[in-house]
Amino acid sequence: MKIIPGKKVIPALFFSTMLLIYFHTEAQVVPKLMNRTMSDEFIVEPSTLISAGFEWIIFGDENRNSQVSVTYRKLGNEDWKEALPLLRIGGEKIYGHGQRWIYTTPDMFAGSIFHLEPGTSYECRFILEDPDGVEGINTHNVIVDTRKEPVPYQYGQIYHVYPPEYEGQKEQPAFTGLNEAYYGGGNLGDWWMVPEPRVQPGDIILVHAGTYKGDRLDYVDPLALNFHGAYVLTQNGTSERPISIMAAGDGEVIFDGDGAYRLFDVMAADYHYFEGLTIRNVDIAFYAGLKRVMGCSGLTVKNCKIEDTGIGIMTHYAGSKNFYIADNTMIGKHDPDTLVGWYGLEHPSPLTSYFGVKVYGEGHVICYNKISYFHDAICVDTHGLPEGPDKKCTSIDIYRNDIFNMSDDFIESDGGMHNIRIFENRGFNAYHAGLSAQPLFGGPVYFIRNILYHIPSVSLKFMIRPAGILAYHNTFCAETGIYAFSNGHFRNNLFLGHDDERPAFSGTTFTNYTTFDYNGYRSKKNNRPAYIWAYPDGDELNHADKSELPVFNFEDLSQFSRKTGYETHGMETDYTIFEHVPMPDAKKKGHVYNLDGYDFRLRKSANVIDKGCRLPNINDGFSGSAPDLGALENGQAELHYGPRIQ
Repeated sequence: MKIIPGKKVIPALFFSTMLLIYFHTEAQVVPKLMNRTMSDEFIVEPSTLISAGFEWIIFGDENRNSQVSVTYRKLGNEDWKEALPLLRIGGEKIYGHGQRWIYTTPDMFAGSIFHLEPGTSYECRFILEDPDGVEGINTHNVIVDTRKEPVPYQYGQIYHVYPPEYEGQKEQPAFTGLNEAYYGGGNLGDWWMVPEPRVQPGDIILVHAGTYKGDRLDYVDPLALNFHGAYVLTQNGTSERPISIMAAGDGEVIFDGDGAYRLFDVMAADYHYFEGLTIRNVDIAFYAGLKRVMGCSGLTVKNCKIEDTGIGIMTHYAGSKNFYIADNTMIGKHDPDTLVGWYGLEHPSPLTSYFGVKVYGEGHVICYNKISYFHDAICVDTHGLPEGPDKKCTSIDIYRNDIFNMSDDFIESDGGMHNIRIFENRGFNAYHAGLSAQPLFGGPVYFIRNILYHIPSVSLKFMIRPAGILAYHNTFCAETGIYAFSNGHFRNNLFLGHDDERPAFSGTTFTNYTTFDYNGYRSKKNNRPAYIWAYPDGDELNHADKSELPVFNFEDLSQFSRKTGYETHGMETDYTIFEHVPMPDAKKKGHVYNLDGYDFRLRKSANVIDKGCRLPNINDGFSGSAPDLGALENGQAELHYGPRIQ
């Protein structure tokens, strides 16, 4: 059967089983029934261009030994491919940071299929198994369609826009400024508000070369940006027929915000497409949604340059869907030559620029952007409690972005719920943290094949008890304290700190089903203890209600492994494994390392080659006898980060 993304498949309720659980008086029967898995809703999340996410609600399985295997194939193909199993979620508690609420994750499975092709149909199979038995539907076969990359509608009406000072020949129909083309215009002052919008779904507005800078304090300025300085757009396009606002191709198109708060207000404008524009001198370039107020869907921003701004693109609205933010260059106003943080410093960095991109909702794609000199680069909105089943934060892809010099973090998954996918990004120089999850409401969040270099604080900011973290094949050239999370699983990563007083590895987990294996660590020979870990040391699965956990110190990796059961295949290594990656200097916290000359490929003699484990759909096609540790597989082509259009 074909399931519409976001819809639910609801099997019959299992009244007889539930009655047995609640009313059977024989003690030996009740635990057995509670360990059985009862299948409930199956949810297909909105797919992106290359990924698809799924959720399966369950009850029971108190001993957490059920699992869901995943296979997929192009529709019509015979051969099935294996994907990662779905992540078992449930019972983890998220709270902290002075919040009044405590969120308990529901019992369920969730997970993603990666490396799909855009605009393609796939058949996906999910099989639920439990040694204690399964009640209800145990297999789902669904068909999902990945999205195509947004493009302008081929047959749309074309309007030409010119700056006020333009005196040459004009292509027709021609208009002075964007508002006249979009709305009608033709009058000055308040009369700009009168005409009904001209543009319809599929129309294309071609903006010709020049600088579009209105005098927002001039009542009769021809660009009609009276006082607020914003282009407030209110028409709706569709996914097949977006309303496109594009550079005409005859030179640079500059929208100068004249210091206004926002430039393009698209909160009420679904499926708008922006390409090839330069936007500067404004607090917020694209203002796309506010929490519990309004927000748009289908916003596309491609191949634009956003500079001298405080915020590039933002929506806090839970109903926003299907943004496509790709191949842009975003340049904030922070000091480009110094790495300065905001926390615990005598002279913290002012918030001259906040973030490049921040989104909430479902189905967003943020890829191939170059982002520099902000507080944060790319964020999921730190939203707080999920708003409800129809307003979720799921199925977001963040990949192949090139990030440079942040005073806080490279990428934040804070506020996400399920299937937040952060993979194949490169980050150089962040003062506070590399990847953040504070909080995460169940997960999974995927951190895969990211390269992070020079973070004076920590690589991973997992605080406020995030739950559901999968970290695979990352290269962390920074310190590796991980505090404090639940239900995390780490494979094939490189944790390479620098020479300071901190241990090689430390952290806290609230669940005894957190796992670490096949990871590589840099030993600090003079630092003892070398590993410090706090975790539930007992039979109780989840210590989420405990404010304190036992803390254990370990002299070396083997001792750490024997006590915790982690890293039975883990190993120690060093920076000599790379072609050319000097260790960051721990004493130069404010130093900015340039990208030139760094080569994160593994040397042929590296001791981490063939030392990883197979992760289906993640490291298929590895060379050698087993996958390598870290972000780059030996012998494979280097990845491209940042804009594909130069």
